[in-house]
Amino acid sequence: MNNKSKPVVEPKPVVVPAKWGLPYAEEPTQPEQSYIIAIAVVTILAWQTDIGTLALMPFTMLATWYHEMGHGLAAIFLGAHFEQLVISADGSGYAQFSSADNLWGLERALVAAAGFFGSTAAGCALIIASRRKLATQLALAALGAALLITTLIWVRSLTGWIILPAFGMAAIWIAFSRRRKLQRFAVEFLGVQGAISVWQDLDYMFSDSAAHAGSDTGKIADVLLLPHWFWGGAISIGVIALVWWSLNYASKIDA
Repeated sequence: MNNKSKPVVEPKPVVVPAKWGLPYAEEPTQPEQSYIIAIAVVTILAWQTDIGTLALMPFTMLATWYHEMGHGLAAIFLGAHFEQLVISADGSGYAQFSSADNLWGLERALVAAAGFFGSTAAGCALIIASRRKLATQLALAALGAALLITTLIWVRSLTGWIILPAFGMAAIWIAFSRRRKLQRFAVEFLGVQGAISVWQDLDYMFSDSAAHAGSDTGKIADVLLLPHWFWGGAISIGVIALVWWSLNYASKIDA
């Protein structure tokens, strides 16, 4: 009779990722800490000051590109013709499209809102892509290609011709490099710029057309009657929900 006791096998501990750790799915036992929340908070606060806006000016221009492309693509989808996108040296910009008079009131409101939700959706897609290495590389390459292609087709300003291709080529270079940590940080950082670009200028978002010429919330209010501050608040709630969902989805190991 063999009295030797069998070795006790200790169960492997369950690894719980840090909140917003956004671990790569291929390496679920090695969650990496993310700084998305810190990046978002610092960026929003910096945008509300002159010094911060100046320091982040290239990224402010990128946020403007996100926003104006949302307008332009929505206009195309609804039957208008997207003519040009202009980005100024101070970070402001606009999207110009023809046949706007053919759009119904609700369609014009959707085009106005698309600047907010389009940029947020693009940013959230990058945040979700940060969860997988291959998705991170593809997302950076796609963003870089989009920046280069849209510059050729629609951008009509010297500032845009300089800044946007620079971002595009940098994103593509990072996508094809072997620097995994840099890829992860880049996709998170650029995703945040899109996701929170809605708060780039709070004065603009919560102003009507009279107080702030042609504000998007003012245009929505002109069509849908409720005051501009209501739409500014409603859009903010929708954006927060979308960003929150993307962060929770990206942080799941088994998503």
